[in-house]
Amino acid sequence: MSRTTRNLKDQADRAERLARTGMDQVTVERLRAYAEECRNQIAAAEQERQLAAPPPA
Repeated sequence: MSRTTRNLKDQADRAERLARTGMDQVTVERLRAYAEECRNQIAAAEQERQLAAPPPA
């Protein structure tokens, strides 16, 4: 896992933990949306990495 991917995962995990602490609903929704955005970026980076990898011999 690359440093960027690891950072995005850490940020998503942190946002999800904060969302569970019982704050106002608007903040919870924003944190969850941010976590989802981070996870989508991770998935896109992984897909791009797989497409760039040479085919198995």
